[in-house]
Amino acid sequence: MASLRTRFAAVPNVPTAGLSSLEFALLNALKENVELLIGSRNEPDGGSRALTKASVGLTTVPTQNLRRVTAEGVGFTISGVEVASLEDFGKLVVNVQTLANDVAALNETLNTLIQNLRS
Repeated sequence: MASLRTRFAAVPNVPTAGLSSLEFALLNALKENVELLIGSRNEPDGGSRALTKASVGLTTVPTQNLRRVTAEGVGFTISGVEVASLEDFGKLVVNVQTLANDVAALNETLNTLIQNLRS
């Protein structure tokens, strides 16, 4: 996928001839707002700049590794107490760790996206 680059045309000055003071003020305010959105007013924090496709540096969410739970609830009854089999317990531990890794990857992706949106 080609990288995107945001481009905007220059915003011309508002003419003063032939406009009432109200028309001039309205057009000038619109011009200033457009310049804030495109980032051409050199706003120190860039807080008014519009979000564009090129602003987001993530292309996809990581692939989820846990597709299904392999633990099956297999166990034994010992003296009236149900106990999971060691094999099934091991599968459950692996499932939970895989899920935790998936959540961590999504968390990292979300944090990166938030940083992209704030910058």
